[in-house]
Amino acid sequence: MTPLWTSDAIAAATGGTAHGAFTVDNVAFDSREIIGGELFIAMRGDTTNGHRFIDSALQRGAAGILCETAIDAPHVRVTDSFAALEALGRAARARTGATIIGVTGSVGKTGVKEAIRLSLLQNTPAVHASVKSYNNHSGVPLSLARMPADSRFGVFEMGMNHAGEIAALTRQVRPHVALITWVAPVHIEFFDSEAGIAHAKAEIFEGLEPGGTAIIPADNPHIAILRAAAQTHAARTISFGATGDVRPLSVAMTADGTDITADIMGETLAFRVGMAGAHWVNNALAVLATVKAAGGDIAAAGLALADLNGLPGRGARLSVAVRGGHATLLDESYNANPASMAASLAVLGSIAAPRRLAILGQMGELGEGSAAYHAGLAAPIAAAKVDALALVGPAMEALKLPNATHLATAADALAWARETLRPGDVCLVKGSNAVGLGTLVKTLGEND
Repeated sequence: MTPLWTSDAIAAATGGTAHGAFTVDNVAFDSREIIGGELFIAMRGDTTNGHRFIDSALQRGAAGILCETAIDAPHVRVTDSFAALEALGRAARARTGATIIGVTGSVGKTGVKEAIRLSLLQNTPAVHASVKSYNNHSGVPLSLARMPADSRFGVFEMGMNHAGEIAALTRQVRPHVALITWVAPVHIEFFDSEAGIAHAKAEIFEGLEPGGTAIIPADNPHIAILRAAAQTHAARTISFGATGDVRPLSVAMTADGTDITADIMGETLAFRVGMAGAHWVNNALAVLATVKAAGGDIAAAGLALADLNGLPGRGARLSVAVRGGHATLLDESYNANPASMAASLAVLGSIAAPRRLAILGQMGELGEGSAAYHAGLAAPIAAAKVDALALVGPAMEALKLPNATHLATAADALAWARETLRPGDVCLVKGSNAVGLGTLVKTLGEND
């Protein structure tokens, strides 16, 4: 099996000096991810120094170390480990002939990235993609550095909370196809307006390779901003949505999925999406537009969409033990913003159950409009016909509802869930990651 990197190739890419010959089959900067055979990159961060964990990484089976100090183990020594990580990512991008896809958006980017990966896997195993939500200044170069040279496709997620961040990431990724899933008031605390978020997301097109394709949401309120940026940097622009180049001809929604017939730039495809919710209609169209632009098989993509299951924290459904039987959790605990809250509540409302419950954590980075955004959840909660409601965090005090219990912490929400859930209940769990509702889901699931 061809190694991902040799010590000589790492040294050449980073400008470092190799001490001892070694090969690696993966790259990590978190020693807890080491399982054997990896390159461990020891980086200095704001709160810790990865050089402290070199011994732990070696004990766990790291094959080599990229570091700034001399050590008694196979390593490549550099002057700046983070700069070396970026250089390794650029070298990985330069050596591959893969078709590269970049994905960003205020909502849906991780799920859409995963759906694109699964769609392309239908026809070739040589698909590389970002894992988890490795989409920031360190996660993107790490994902690039992990890409095998013989990959046929690479799918990379890019995130931001300030202007200019996507521009820096997309110039590393250099996509052939760049997709924006949607623009919504996420991280709006750091922007003057939602239009500013649209401009920041549109930075993804600045890194497009010559002849590249931009894919944009036709029905977004900021389509004019997105289209102008796309036309500046892309050779071709494809829109998706009700008024897009890739659009639905018919949609039949159920509680556990959606049957769609779509026009994909003149080609008709009937398929099913295994994820519930109107937002997944738009997501599926984005996936098909991207696969089409990348030269993939859209019929195979349709099959992959049918097999979609929710990711942990992003739509997974769990059966959990309660007194007298089982209840169902809709795990949307990874993150939250006004748009994704409304979408998840709509999914909850579509499910037939004796009772619908929701545990909702506060949303972060909403700036001066935070109280209004939280109060605005009243309408989607009412539409979902939520029977019992737990609201977690001080920002949720702006949401005044008669059926709501206000709680301070995720631990309080766990106690509420254990006391309140009954057999047959369906309960949505959603909140910003900082609230920690993922721990609640994990604990209830482990107790099943």
